[in-house]
Amino acid sequence: MSDQLDIDAMLTRFRERAEVAKQRTLPPVGGEERRRVMQQRELDYMDFAIVGDASWTFEGGVLTLSVDFNPPAEES
Repeated sequence: MSDQLDIDAMLTRFRERAEVAKQRTLPPVGGEERRRVMQQRELDYMDFAIVGDASWTFEGGVLTLSVDFNPPAEES
């Protein structure tokens, strides 16, 4: 399986999907429907961006994606 799966390419696709979700134009809707569309767009962006930023390992047939939610260390 691992020889057929390009994890780096998959993560790149998720980063691209995050940008598409972020740039997605809103359909001509208003009110409650507009709010739901905007909320879904934000969730799509967050989900795709999180996966796109993951590091990965593939050991014993198990793909593990790791996401560090710690803020970056400040440089002195």
